[in-house]
Amino acid sequence: MKIASYNINNVVRRLPNLLSWLEAAKPDLVCLQELKAVQDRFPEDELAAAGYHAAWRGERQWNGVAILGRDAPPIVTNDTLPGDPKDKQSRYIEVAYQGVLVASLYLPNGNPQPGPKLDYKLAWFERLIDHAATLQAAGLPVILAGDYNVVPTDHDIYATKSLIGNALIQPESREAFARLLADGWTDAVRTLHPDRPMYTFWDYQRRRWENDHGMRLDHLLLSRALAPRLKEAGVDRSVRGEDGASDHAPVWLTLR
Repeated sequence: MKIASYNINNVVRRLPNLLSWLEAAKPDLVCLQELKAVQDRFPEDELAAAGYHAAWRGERQWNGVAILGRDAPPIVTNDTLPGDPKDKQSRYIEVAYQGVLVASLYLPNGNPQPGPKLDYKLAWFERLIDHAATLQAAGLPVILAGDYNVVPTDHDIYATKSLIGNALIQPESREAFARLLADGWTDAVRTLHPDRPMYTFWDYQRRRWENDHGMRLDHLLLSRALAPRLKEAGVDRSVRGEDGASDHAPVWLTLR
């Protein structure tokens, strides 16, 4: 089974890019983030014509998450992250698919910081850690896939001092990600590629794609029950260089 995560950065505008990648990569399950489309604007028919069933939660201007299944419809088990019923932002969807539980998540950016946006990011992270612990304790085969908006270490970002104040690399963000991993989650890409940067995001500004000034923001985390089945993992970085591309590249893994 091949499972991927892709921050599409506007699913309507970049639908041609998405369809082209789906045809080339042929993932079995795809987690999308940053749909930037209301619920009834999601391109369900076009994706169905490409062979993919979909479950999604849209939002008008920002956010939005979806999961696409190639062989069967994903069965939604959660369309919000538990822990705060007042939080209406579309940042989390969780499905059962062919014996695996998969979540597509879009963690808050947190900028500018300090302030309420970083506070919201860290509170959201705590809810994720709590929910992930519940899934882990149940012994379920789980993948937590998505744009975490966290650069875990200095190895995951190009050499720079210009982003020292960015919420993506703040100690609090990194510490929360480390605590999540410490509860038994396996970072699939980093486990199989310990020495390479494996960037997944290159900002549109300042020729960061052309200069390979990237960051690793998109992660695939496996529960204890699923980690032994990890076979391959990688980043389809060439997708980032295509015309009209998202500023993220798809990240993927295969399971035995």
